[in-house]
Amino acid sequence: CSDLKGKKLLNLDSEEEGQVFISCAGGRSTIATFKFVREDAPKGFFFLEASLKGLKGGHSGDDIEKKRANAIKIMARFLFSEMQKMPLYLAQWNSGKMHNAIPRDGKAVFAVPNDRKEEVKADWNQFAAAVEDEFHVTDTSMAWSLTSASGQTVIPASASRNIIYALQAVDNGVLTMCQDEILAWMVETSSNMASVQTSDNELVVVSSQRSNVMSNLDNMCNTVKAAFVLAGASVEQTEGYPAWQPKHNSKLQQITIEAYRKLFGKDPVVRGIHAGLECGLFSEKYPNIDMVSFGPTLQHVHTPDEGLYIPSVEKVWNHLLEILKHIPEKQ
Repeated sequence: CSDLKGKKLLNLDSEEEGQVFISCAGGRSTIATFKFVREDAPKGFFFLEASLKGLKGGHSGDDIEKKRANAIKIMARFLFSEMQKMPLYLAQWNSGKMHNAIPRDGKAVFAVPNDRKEEVKADWNQFAAAVEDEFHVTDTSMAWSLTSASGQTVIPASASRNIIYALQAVDNGVLTMCQDEILAWMVETSSNMASVQTSDNELVVVSSQRSNVMSNLDNMCNTVKAAFVLAGASVEQTEGYPAWQPKHNSKLQQITIEAYRKLFGKDPVVRGIHAGLECGLFSEKYPNIDMVSFGPTLQHVHTPDEGLYIPSVEKVWNHLLEILKHIPEKQ
């Protein structure tokens, strides 16, 4: 894009008609890999499979402040608490699929002493009731299951411990809120545990960090990395994408607001978003470009229920045409 001549950019990748975005977060992913050599479980151990599904999930940026349950973090809480009471060996742990989504379900297979299995079952029921109460507003359809599982090789005790401790310890959710008055009450920095996948000789954890302040993005990434490194994992972090800072006294923003007011008799909501937009990449290469982002209404993004509210498309189209009418041909 070295030959880009335009001085204004209209991005149509937002998810709520009637909202005009003027800032977005930058982000990176942190991938932690735990390697091990499987072994047979000690004699006298019983295998259980714990599963959780029916969580609301959602986008790990735009929905992170809504206190929705994270299936990985919930499972980590239970396994950590049981490990404080008794020997426990992990065999499998699989949860989450997309790097930019809050995981909605997951399951773990683990082994405990045979004479403690009933205690684990009782703890599971008590834990489920407590967590359901904790998320009684956001996640009302949790489905819990704890059943016996077939015997199999396990992850060694030290590696099992390190994995469970790391996933209990790693920060998840909102770290800080924005200080900029124009973006008050928007999440500035966050982290989301996105997926855990187990194979024959390794367990891989993917998490995503976001911030519209790049120095704090570095801090959040380092915080997550440190926890995994201390637990013995090898850690890789992606290059990611840059944040888009708001441009004060933006002429394009003013045109966009006035066009919406003329068409619909009210002002749009002007805000930032705690997710990545293409505008971040453009702002990094062309810091003086004037941009806004808007679009039709999308629902349940990054879930199987994702959908587009069709009546909002016509409103966005008319808004776009009205904006173009008022952008000067020459700057």
